[in-house]
Amino acid sequence: MPHSPSSRRRVRARTAGAAWHPVRVNPAESPFVRACRRLPVPHTPVWYMRQAGRSLPEYRALREGVPMLTACATPDLIVEITMQPVRRHGVDAAIFFSDIVVPLKAIGVDLDIKPGVGPVVADPIRSTDALGALRPIEPDDVPYVGEAVRGLVKELGPVPLIGFAGAPFTLASYLIEGGPSKNHDHTKAMMYGEPALWHDLMDRLTDITIGYLRIQAEAGASALQLFDSWVGAVAPDDYRAFVLPHTSRIFAALADLDVPRIHFGVGTGELLGLLGEAGADVVGVDWRVPLDRAAERIGPGRAVQGNLDPAVLLAPWEVIESRARDALERGRAAEGHVFNLGHGVLPSTDPGALTRLTEFVHAFPVS
Repeated sequence: MPHSPSSRRRVRARTAGAAWHPVRVNPAESPFVRACRRLPVPHTPVWYMRQAGRSLPEYRALREGVPMLTACATPDLIVEITMQPVRRHGVDAAIFFSDIVVPLKAIGVDLDIKPGVGPVVADPIRSTDALGALRPIEPDDVPYVGEAVRGLVKELGPVPLIGFAGAPFTLASYLIEGGPSKNHDHTKAMMYGEPALWHDLMDRLTDITIGYLRIQAEAGASALQLFDSWVGAVAPDDYRAFVLPHTSRIFAALADLDVPRIHFGVGTGELLGLLGEAGADVVGVDWRVPLDRAAERIGPGRAVQGNLDPAVLLAPWEVIESRARDALERGRAAEGHVFNLGHGVLPSTDPGALTRLTEFVHAFPVS
């Protein structure tokens, strides 16, 4: 359901919140990129995972009647949805609006995103024969991605755009289970019982992920984030044996792009050292581990990102301020700190709370 530029302008005119007045600096010199590179910053940069989405009334209005995968393949919609929280909240970075299964859909995997459920795969991959469905991704598979990134770079001006992709473990879980899973039974059964098949699958997903991230960076994205939503289900020894070789290959393959690389997983407190070892410039931390302790686990040479519990934003402002202050103070233990939530913005979050939190973070002394 394409939206013309004129319709996007009409939507923008209806967007609530503060006016969009960017400061004229190069994205590479922005506070966000500088913090990722562990350089001095004028203020702690802040953006929010899932900042473009269901907490915003303007997003809900734009998405009405538009399936998720259609929205993710429509450049005008991608640009407008990505821009909405930047205009409203004044955050220091935009996150490309998409979904982690988009590259799988683009290469021909039969899947859909069902409301209230998530990605559902028609034919789960549980044998060597099924691996034939997975091939490297090419720019022509996702022309809307390059078009949208280029449009966003023009519209964002000095504000960096973060491109992203799902990590191989999380993508593998969806493909093997056929959809979201609480225990990842089939996934772990393959990992433990058929390691050759597991690594073949992970190798193919690693190639897809590298290709998809490079497409975004080469179109103009200023940073790249690898999301591993389900990898917290893996024990450290298993992460080292079954996951780390593949995530390390991704970050090594992106090194020549000279953009910050961010690695984020949920429930990864016991894996933080390994996430740091994988090779990203920034390690995202969920709310379960205080940032000063997380920085110690991750080790030197890395910035940290995080880590306010998203549910805190449902509490009174006094609680939000106290918890944000604690995260900011603990973040000083790291060599660089990008303030964020410990996971995505909850749909019931008051957008005004995010705007106020952004202003609080920006005003907080960096030292």
